[in-house]
Amino acid sequence: MILDWFKNISFGQPWFFALLVLIPLLVIWYWRNNFKNQSSLVISSTKGVEAAANFKTSFHHLPFILRLLSLILFITALARPQTRNDEQQKEGEGLDIVLCIDVSGSMNAEDLQPNRLEAAKQVAANFVDGRPTDRIGLVIFSGESFTQCPITADHAVVKQQILNIKSGFLQDGTAIGTGLATSVERLKSSKAKSKVIILLTDGENNGGLIDPQTAKEIAKSLRIKVYTIGVGTDGYAPIPEATPLGTTHVNEKVNIDEKLLKQIAAETGGRYFRAKDNEGLTSIYSEIDRLEKSKIEVTTFTNYTERFVPFVMAALALLLLELLLKYSIFKKFP
Repeated sequence: MILDWFKNISFGQPWFFALLVLIPLLVIWYWRNNFKNQSSLVISSTKGVEAAANFKTSFHHLPFILRLLSLILFITALARPQTRNDEQQKEGEGLDIVLCIDVSGSMNAEDLQPNRLEAAKQVAANFVDGRPTDRIGLVIFSGESFTQCPITADHAVVKQQILNIKSGFLQDGTAIGTGLATSVERLKSSKAKSKVIILLTDGENNGGLIDPQTAKEIAKSLRIKVYTIGVGTDGYAPIPEATPLGTTHVNEKVNIDEKLLKQIAAETGGRYFRAKDNEGLTSIYSEIDRLEKSKIEVTTFTNYTERFVPFVMAALALLLLELLLKYSIFKKFP
């Protein structure tokens, strides 16, 4: 614990350590005065007196050592030992982003691990962590859509709502148009200069009250950029299915309407991506993060806490101990 404390110590005036050159000079001076012309001590007395004399002889240099240690501590205190604490204040112009995530039954397919939905949730939560100045909202859709979280700057709430997403909450199906329209509605009154929707799905539009083309045109009119992500491997993917005998897996063909997703992205100024595995999905969100940069100014404040008091107290304690020894045990009589 003490070692950890010293690891965090820095010095505000380290040039005072140059005074440590006095230590060897004092040692040389002391040696010349106490050893060079040292005469032998002759004691002829009782055993008790002899024992006391031996003790004094053995620890005769202790007061000088204590004085040197106190001097080292005083010099260290003059060097201003201190601990440093850095605080960052982030300011800037962020984006308004809506994450629009498909929660239909096919999102339980296990071609991504542990399945498409859980992989999408984790990557989306990590994406939120990397957007400190943005306001973010969350829309989920299957056969219908639902605003899971309105646009907010409280990222802890957004992340919690992302992790709370479950399949089966809404009527099953894939209503891409309805999901996109709901996301556009969340951004309709936004005052942000940049408005973005990240729409993730694994299927083809087969339901909902709003056609995807209509939702796309509304997004275009409001200058909302849409990034689309198609999730799923090529060919077939295993989907868990509950039976009276337990859970089994059924291979279903992966059907992603890439033509529609590419069109929505291209006409709104976004891009289409295809995620066939977890690594691909992660890299897609990283690419979107790179493309949609917020203007952030980071100001760092550094606070220093002075820590010289323990060194001064220790030095004074050693000086006091030296004086006590000098005028008691090592007191010289005429």
